[in-house]
Amino acid sequence: MSRGCFYLLPEDDGHLLEQWVCRLATDCYRQGLGVFIHTVDQAQAEAIDERLWQQEPDSFVAHNLQGEGPRQGAPVVISPQAPHSGRPVLINLAPQAPAFARRFGQLYDFVPAAEAGKQLARERFKAYRQAGFELTTEPVPPHTQDA
Repeated sequence: MSRGCFYLLPEDDGHLLEQWVCRLATDCYRQGLGVFIHTVDQAQAEAIDERLWQQEPDSFVAHNLQGEGPRQGAPVVISPQAPHSGRPVLINLAPQAPAFARRFGQLYDFVPAAEAGKQLARERFKAYRQAGFELTTEPVPPHTQDA
């Protein structure tokens, strides 16, 4: 069964969200897991791409925007479009559950602080459950908020 985790964001802060996405991608990369980061749009994809490049050298993550870099893509691929090739981990930032989510064994998603965002997160939660994901919900760890 596929697993997923919804992280509860303490505030609607795009900076915190991008920081947490980069931390998750880095952790997965260090474990040898490929990651697909599904973004809202191309601007968000480029912002996360840039943020990953700005990490400390000891936190390097081989990544690229989908369609750039090696033919099969880097271990971490970022795009608002459906993935061209498989990865074990999906990090979803889009407001809807992507139809391709069931192709992944591990999923990360986020619950914003604003009520409108929470409602969309509830709908994604239901869609993932229906797709066969076993889901948990937990707060973003405090050390991430301060980093």
